[in-house]
Amino acid sequence: MQDIIVFKCGGSSVHDLSDDFFDNIKSLQQVGMKPVIVHGGGPAIASMLEKLHIEYEFVEGLRKTTDEMMDVVEMVLSGHVNPALTRRFQESKITAIGLSGSDDRLLEATPIHAAKFGQVGEVKAVNTSLIETVVNQGIVPVISPVAIDDKQKRYNVNADTAAGAVASALKATQLVFVTDVPGIIQDGTLLEQVTTDNIQQLIDNGTIYGGMIPKVKAAMKGLLGNVREVMIVNGKESAMKDTTTLAGTTIQRTAEKVNAGS
Repeated sequence: MQDIIVFKCGGSSVHDLSDDFFDNIKSLQQVGMKPVIVHGGGPAIASMLEKLHIEYEFVEGLRKTTDEMMDVVEMVLSGHVNPALTRRFQESKITAIGLSGSDDRLLEATPIHAAKFGQVGEVKAVNTSLIETVVNQGIVPVISPVAIDDKQKRYNVNADTAAGAVASALKATQLVFVTDVPGIIQDGTLLEQVTTDNIQQLIDNGTIYGGMIPKVKAAMKGLLGNVREVMIVNGKESAMKDTTTLAGTTIQRTAEKVNAGS
């Protein structure tokens, strides 16, 4: 659906989203766009695991997830972060509904590598008809990245990659990563537009680092699929250039520029 915009809200930014962010969502709805939200919750999961004295480790940047931890992951993502974010939309007079990726097989997953990562999965299918039914009623779906397989086993899915999978399956107009920075910064200046060819160079020279790396990699994967454009914006100071355009860094396929000039 070319009028869908998928927003990925990071776990660290969920509680810091500005009123402007929600005003932007309303503005996009008023011009016919259909927002879809996918959220994370890493810091909240870490906090709960520590409170319960459950030890965990990161393997290649992913939190290895045991059966015991999966109960906590689901409790935090679908039972705490998801309803809290959904309430923020409702407080802003935006009709929203919280959904788990396990609801009606919304996100179907397979394990990345069970021996290495435990119950960490990657999305292999998205129930697009469920999402389309919701957005066509003028409702914003707020999705937690807990997925299941064909035997109803649960998986913890990285929210960046889950958002990319949802955006690609829906053939979204845009995938927007909502972070605590305004976009990709180089030498103190916001890069308003980059191409997929630029990304690796920006990683190699240190312009893109840390938590931004998985975002741009998910962006590139989405662009190789059905997503037309990816943006990185600041959820704390979310601004719009005009009634339909968010301010931040736009990532586009290099091929599109080549084709446009040919």
